[in-house]
Order: sequence, then C-alpha cells, then structure tokens
Amino acid sequence: MEIRQPVPPFDKNSALEKVQAAENGWNTRDAVAVSMAYTEDSQWRNRGDFINGRQAIQSFLTKKWQTELSYRLRKELWSFTDNRIAVTFQYEWHDAAEQWYRSYGNELWEFNAKGLMQRRIASINDQAITFQDRIIVD
Repeated sequence: MEIRQPVPPFDKNSALEKVQAAENGWNTRDAVAVSMAYTEDSQWRNRGDFINGRQAIQSFLTKKWQTELSYRLRKELWSFTDNRIAVTFQYEWHDAAEQWYRSYGNELWEFNAKGLMQRRIASINDQAITFQDRIIVD
C-alpha cells in the first residue's frame, strides 16, 4: 500500500511540505523516483501533452530531462484546499546548443487519500535567456 506523506486534507504546513517535496524530487531528475509520487493511473496535462499513467510519466520525464539539460526548478505554494494544491514555478535549463531558457508556469494538483497525485495540470511558457541572466543556480 503506497502512502506519500503528507496526506489530505491539507493545511498550510502540509501543503508547503508537499510543494517542497515535489521541488526536491524533480530536481533529482530521476524519472522513476519522481513518478512514484503519482498514482498508477495519474492523469496529466503538461503544456499540450496529455499523459496517462505512471509508466507514461516516467517516459515523458526521461525524454524531458534528456533535452532540458542542467534543469533546476523552484516551486511556490499558491493555494490549497482539502486534497488540492496550486503552485507557481520557474525552472531554468539549456538545450544541446547551449541556449538557456527560463520556463514559468502554474500547476494544479489533485491528490488521493494516500497522498499520491492523481491529477496534474500544468501551463508553461518558455523565455530564452543568456547564461548570465540565470537566477536559479546550484
């Protein structure tokens, strides 16, 4: 039985904990480990992509981090209620040609009773930046 603490219903502290855990997980760029935070049948909309299920999430993230190099993410809690959390985020990365980008967006998350994310809706925009314009650095 998979349980991912904290579990709903969320209060401010548990919502902040969930957001930080997501940020930490995604920054590992480990698609298998990250996918374990989602239900087996999790439904995603990421930009214009519709992704269904943990295996598809793993494939999507593997491909993402093969093209979005040096990926570094920051998430911020926007709102929460019961079993839902909204976040705003930004991440920076570069492509194979060394062009840097900052990607901005918002995510809506819905969790099951065991604290696994069952639905994720992400809207993301990219902006080309220079290496010197980066603000998220290790």
